[in-house]
Amino acid sequence: MITRRTLMAGLTAATTLAMLPRWAYAAAPAEGVDPALVTFIKGLPKTEYHVHLEGTLEAEMKFALAKRNGLNLPFADVAAMKASYQYHDLPSFLAIYYDGMKVLLREQDFYDLAYAYLAKAASQNVIYTEMFFDPQEHLKRGVAMEAVIMGITRARRDAEAKLGIRSQLILCFVRDLTAESAMAALDAALPFKQHLVGVGLDSDEAGHPPEKFAAHFAKARANGLHVTAHCDVDQVDTLKNIRTALVDLKVDRIDHGGNIVQSPELVAIAKQRGMYFTVCPTFSGTLRRGIAQPVDVVRSMLDAGLKVTISSDDPAYMASEYINEVLLRAVSRSKLTRADLAGIARNGFEAAWLPAADKTALLARLEAYLASVA
Repeated sequence: MITRRTLMAGLTAATTLAMLPRWAYAAAPAEGVDPALVTFIKGLPKTEYHVHLEGTLEAEMKFALAKRNGLNLPFADVAAMKASYQYHDLPSFLAIYYDGMKVLLREQDFYDLAYAYLAKAASQNVIYTEMFFDPQEHLKRGVAMEAVIMGITRARRDAEAKLGIRSQLILCFVRDLTAESAMAALDAALPFKQHLVGVGLDSDEAGHPPEKFAAHFAKARANGLHVTAHCDVDQVDTLKNIRTALVDLKVDRIDHGGNIVQSPELVAIAKQRGMYFTVCPTFSGTLRRGIAQPVDVVRSMLDAGLKVTISSDDPAYMASEYINEVLLRAVSRSKLTRADLAGIARNGFEAAWLPAADKTALLARLEAYLASVA
């Protein structure tokens, strides 16, 4: 089986990019970026909305948590674990992703996971983030919802106090589990709804369209929560699912959603609604299915006038590349200019599920930075 190591060895950058599956693009170097643009990105105040907390679980932390919780991992060391991250599509990625969660058993584990991500994000000048988590996978293992939410919530509070990064939490339904399981997770979470800002929909889209969760979204909205949904790229019925999310379920945001550029009608509806998209170019940055030439998602969405934000998705499984690295690669692959980056950053703050006054204050920090480097 092909691994990151064997893929990288002995190949030129151009040949590698032509051969790699989407998961491995992060391992190929971003070349030719203007050093001034690198500095600009590092200093840019940022948001992040499409990041799965469990997808930030680095191999080093897995070993530490396994030791604390008395678990044995089937890897000799961190390098061997990282070498096992071999995937070529969404289902093969998810198998690795869900298996990695097994070390998360106690409230302190979720605290450590969330605080580590927030510290990393803050170090890259993310000043506001809304993070996904997948409680059904933890409930299946007998972990209480209270332990999950309160561990993350304590980390959020401490990170804001110590690091200055503000955050909120989005409960995701695992769409390839049953609707009943998702409703049970929502019901278990509602006593803690003051610690949530929204609900989302993730995992394997095939055979699990958004309408499967219409009742869940309705109940969440009735309890004051926002709604978003993954519309992964190049899925079967992808445009139908985007339409359902956008028109029928009237979600507040769409995660991924790149195939929308293939439908001028849906683009027009999204623009009319002022819809924001949380795009993750590392894993879902190219359209390929059923078309003669690959299409760059970020560039095509921006050119269509859509409101794009950029996020890191599951960085621990994607060469440990967080938002700065993702943006640097997007500069190269999507031909982003400084004006593009500034617009993407503005979209991020405008997309925040925050009171208007709070968004205005965050936007002011962005504009102050942009003015200082003009």
